[in-house]
Amino acid sequence: MNRGLSGFLFLAVVALAAAMATSALAQTDCPRGTLDVRFCDRNGDMVADLPSDAKAIVNPGTLIFAYTPVEDPEVYRKVWDSFLRHLEKATGKKVMFFPVQSNAAQIEAMRAGRLHVAGFNTGANPLAVNCAGFVPFAMAASKDNAYGYEMEIITHADSTIRKIEDLKGRQLAFTDPNSNSGYKAPSALLKAEFGLEAERDYKTAFSGKHDNSVLGVQNKDYEAAAIANSVMKRMFARKVADAAKIRTVYKSQTFPTTGYGHAHNLDPGLVAKLRTAFLDFNWEGTELLKEFSTSEPPQEKFMPISYKEHWEVVRQIDKAMGVSYACK
Repeated sequence: MNRGLSGFLFLAVVALAAAMATSALAQTDCPRGTLDVRFCDRNGDMVADLPSDAKAIVNPGTLIFAYTPVEDPEVYRKVWDSFLRHLEKATGKKVMFFPVQSNAAQIEAMRAGRLHVAGFNTGANPLAVNCAGFVPFAMAASKDNAYGYEMEIITHADSTIRKIEDLKGRQLAFTDPNSNSGYKAPSALLKAEFGLEAERDYKTAFSGKHDNSVLGVQNKDYEAAAIANSVMKRMFARKVADAAKIRTVYKSQTFPTTGYGHAHNLDPGLVAKLRTAFLDFNWEGTELLKEFSTSEPPQEKFMPISYKEHWEVVRQIDKAMGVSYACK
């Protein structure tokens, strides 16, 4: 090899190494708070910024949408259909409904780039934000901007469990470790306010979903369960659960409900269309209104939210529980 060519290769290698080092330095030095190392948060809003590398920004021809895991995803495919057709008109993209079976599967799909727009439930929102680059911007609310749900601990109507203290030595069903009302909030509450710890003072089970927990209590598969009452009320309204067979022994403060948003690396022009489509959508006469208006307060529109503000109480519970947002 001649001296000129070897010198050129040496300089090229040095330049490439310098570029890689600069890129790595920029990534490791950017502020991110609790976000995964892949993301930056330079404006301090606690969600991932748009990537600085234009090649990492995506504008897919087909948008994939997923709603938080429910007992029968096909029921919700119909519920969301008119809204997804609205998204297609607003964005000029084909939009497909993606049924997910668990919070973990939904988070992994977004982290892997297979999910673009989604509704993550209350407890899964922080992990989706920090690990998958989820950017929530909307939440369902009433026409006067009332929103949220409560965690309830329920038992069968003829159970001898009458108060929280009666759970000692009994079984309590949770839904999923990522769920706010189905695991984290009740666990923190029982320990902090009543001195009851899982497995030491009461036995635990995991049903996988709020719907399973409600039906499990109704059918006496579980002695008691911690659930989101918004889900339970919709089940009562659809007559898939019987209110007469269930009794509430505890009701919490109000929490934010499902947060809707997008993957952090979507094209800004597309994001603008998505946000407008959510906030301008008319719920009147839709399956969405029919399904969610049975909540209390009723869900009748989408309202803008801030993850930093609206999820503060959830992050506080996570901190008290020692929950890690690290990606697994």
